[in-house]
Amino acid sequence: MDFKDYYKTLGVERGATQDEVRKAYRKLARKYHPDVSKEADADKRMREINEANDVLRDKEKRAAYDQLVDHVARGGSPDGQFHPPPNWDEGFEFHRGRKQGPADHAEFSEFFSSVFGAAERRDAFRKNYRARGEDHHAAIEISLEDALKGSEREITLRGQEIDAQGRPEWKTRTFSVKIPAGVHPGQLIRLAGRGMPGQGGEAPGDLYLEVRIAPHAIYRIDGLDLYMTLPVTPSEGALGAKVQVPTPGGGVVEVTIPPNARNGLKLRLKERGFPGKPPGNLYLLIEIALPPANTEAARKAYEQLALAVPFDPRRHLGV
Repeated sequence: MDFKDYYKTLGVERGATQDEVRKAYRKLARKYHPDVSKEADADKRMREINEANDVLRDKEKRAAYDQLVDHVARGGSPDGQFHPPPNWDEGFEFHRGRKQGPADHAEFSEFFSSVFGAAERRDAFRKNYRARGEDHHAAIEISLEDALKGSEREITLRGQEIDAQGRPEWKTRTFSVKIPAGVHPGQLIRLAGRGMPGQGGEAPGDLYLEVRIAPHAIYRIDGLDLYMTLPVTPSEGALGAKVQVPTPGGGVVEVTIPPNARNGLKLRLKERGFPGKPPGNLYLLIEIALPPANTEAARKAYEQLALAVPFDPRRHLGV
């Protein structure tokens, strides 16, 4: 999809104040509103203008959009098509859009939908407006070990606020977060009162942290289950064996490899995955690891094996 330059659409500079954005929008709206405009493409242009205004007048959306502008400026779309970078919103407070007034984004572009989802327009607060503070969302990446055992982390989040002159400015908050044991990928950790301040004396909103688990060197996550590739020697796979296997909880268990085990054989360690009702399992995928024939003794051993155990793994090919 194409990247949308909302600043160009409204004809304002990136550092424009909220007042400048508002004036630019009103000027274009008077020109292209379908009820009054005689321009051939008035309806299309008005949709584009509304979309740009929806983003640039909202401080959270504008801050998130500016992150993507920087990404594109650094050459983040080499194929000419825009692709949001992985985890682009991590460590960034982002407004998810709690309804506070009528809005309709159905006719906005694919770019808007992919970045902001179903975020709703918000009316400006009046001085006597009373409302609970908005909830904010952010992403936090933790290790698999921290997810299973729990931990306490210090995190820093960046948000953007509008100063007294109407210009956007960055604000940074740092605080400790308790990661509960057994938290799952995609789960939300709620921090009460850590969202935006309330209006007219009302309570502040909450901050929701979406848990993301970093790739692990040994284990792969699939729902509540964990998968691990277990290398075994040819003799262990052929004759069977008992081998030591590390578990995600930090312990070691002894696993029986059945005789004549083949690549891809799946062994289950019950309830060794993520906690749940029922808990997940740990699956071991057998992988036969061949010793290298890098010595004379190793080569002779392979030659003797070939003579002692005639075996054609390609006979099913019919050649």
